[in-house]
Amino acid sequence: MTDDSDIIAAARAAMARAYAPYSRFKVGAAVRGASGRLYAGCNVENAAYPQGWCAEASAIAAMVMAGETRIVEAAVMGGGDALCTPCGGCRQKLYEFAGDELPIHVCGPQGLRRTVTLGELLPLAFGPENLT
Repeated sequence: MTDDSDIIAAARAAMARAYAPYSRFKVGAAVRGASGRLYAGCNVENAAYPQGWCAEASAIAAMVMAGETRIVEAAVMGGGDALCTPCGGCRQKLYEFAGDELPIHVCGPQGLRRTVTLGELLPLAFGPENLT
């Protein structure tokens, strides 16, 4: 994995398109479906704050709309000094389409900062298998 990899480039391009007029905190995300195809999304804020959506959710929606239901890799890019990891809700959304082993590349404008697994971010997750 290099800083100019396709998934990181897709997250960077998505971050540039984010609609964040209130927080000014732009986030981009990309997920790779089982087919190898990339799907990107950005955060979209709304004046009624809870009505916005996260970059990861946008990327997942694009993937599902294209007919895929399995994520094999993800990248999230945000600004600032702290790591920009998926929020709790997005961790759960990612888990719906992946497992504990899903690699998530946490990036900043300079590129890759750290790679973690979804299992590290969301231990003991609740998923479809809990419903049986």
